Amino acid sequence: MTPAPARLLLRDLAQLATPAGTGAPLRGSALGDVEVLEDAYVLCAGDAIEAVGRMRDLPALDGIVRELDCRGLCAIPGLVDCHTHAAFGGDRVDEFSLRAGGASYEELHAAGGGILSTVRATRSAGEAGLLAAVELHRSWMLREGTTTFEAKSGYGLDRDTELASLRAIREAGGIPTWLGAHAVPPEFTAADAYLDFALAEVLPEAARLAEAADVFLERGAFDAAQARRYLEACRDAGLALRLHGDQFTESGAIPLAVELAARSVDHLEATGDDGIRMLAASDVVGVLLPASALFLDRPLPPARALVDAGAAVALATDFNPGSAFCESLPLVCSLAATQLHLSPAEALAACTVNAAHVVGRGRGVEGEGRGEGTHGLVLERLVDPRPRRLHLEPELVHALRVLVQLGQVGGLALGR
Repeated sequence: MTPAPARLLLRDLAQLATPAGTGAPLRGSALGDVEVLEDAYVLCAGDAIEAVGRMRDLPALDGIVRELDCRGLCAIPGLVDCHTHAAFGGDRVDEFSLRAGGASYEELHAAGGGILSTVRATRSAGEAGLLAAVELHRSWMLREGTTTFEAKSGYGLDRDTELASLRAIREAGGIPTWLGAHAVPPEFTAADAYLDFALAEVLPEAARLAEAADVFLERGAFDAAQARRYLEACRDAGLALRLHGDQFTESGAIPLAVELAARSVDHLEATGDDGIRMLAASDVVGVLLPASALFLDRPLPPARALVDAGAAVALATDFNPGSAFCESLPLVCSLAATQLHLSPAEALAACTVNAAHVVGRGRGVEGEGRGEGTHGLVLERLVDPRPRRLHLEPELVHALRVLVQLGQVGGLALGR
C-alpha cells in the first residue's frame, strides 16, 4: 500500500491572492481579475495543493500534518519564469564599458562579442561546469520567488555543448528548450550551412531532451525562411515551438508564429500596430522581457496596447549574461507596472498562469485544477492590507519571502 503523501498546512494567512480566471492563458479583463481570500489557509499534500479556503471553513484534518503559522503573511502562486538563458559559462563584464561608450548590441555581436563571446566560454565549461552554473542560477531565481523556470541552450552551438546544456537544465529542475538557432557559430560561414548541421546532427537527440525549440529571428541572426525551416523540422520531431522576435526589427516573427501555432513569440520591442492586431487574434502568447529592453536602452514592448487589443501576454526575466543579467521576477513585475503600464494584478497573472501556459505546465493554486501542476507558493510580509496592491510594487521588491515548494518549506527562521 502506497503511503499517503506528507501534508503541510499553511494556516492563518492574512491574505491569499491569486488570479481568478479558470482558463489559460488569461487575456482582456480576466488578466487583471484577482481573487483575494482573507484569513486563509492552504493545505499541501506532497507536491500538490490539496485545498484552499478561509480558516473558518477549515475541516478537521486526519493524520500527521505539519503546520506553518502564516499570521501577517500573504500568499501568491509561485512565480514561473518562462524565458531564461541560464545555461552558460563565463561572463560579459568587459562589454559593459563598451556598451556605455556607445557600442550597440548588434555591433558587439558582429565583432565577435555578445552571444559568440559566451559561446566560447560555454564550450570551455564542460558539462559539470554547466550543471553547477544552472544550479547556481536556479538558486538565485528561487530566492526571488521563482519556483518553476524554463531555460534554453543556445550558447554551445555544437552538438556536445548543446546537448550538455539541455541535460544540465533538466538535472537542475528546469524546463529545457533547444535554442539551436540562436546565432551562427564561428566555424560556419553561412546560416543555412549551420542549420544543415544542427538539424541533422543535434535535433534527433535534442528532441529527446528538450520540450520546445526556439529560434532568434532577427537581422544578423536567422531570417524568416531559415526560422521556418528550423521550426518545421523541430515540430516534426515533436517539440513545441517558440520564437525570439521583433527585438530590434519586425522581420516576420509574428506571422510565422501564428502560422505555425507556436506557443509564444518573445521580446516584441519593435512590434507595430499590425503585429499587435495579429497577435491579439491568435492563440500565441507574447512574452514581454522589460529587463532586457531596459538593460539595452531599447524601446519597451507595447504591453498596454497588446493587452487592450486582447492579446495574451506573459512576463519573464530573459536572464542571460549579456543583455539581461537579472533573475528577479518581482523586479520585472515592478517594471511591468511602472514602465509597461500593466496593473500589479495583470503582472501577477502574466508571470504565473500565463507563464505556466507558455511552458506547458498546468495551473496550481490559481483557479481550476488546484491539485495539478503546482508551482509552489510565495509568502510575503503583508505591508499594505489593500488587496489590489498585491505586494508587487517597487517599494516591496525586497520584502521578506518564505518559499513553499513541492511540500518543502524553506526560510522558516525569518523573524516577525
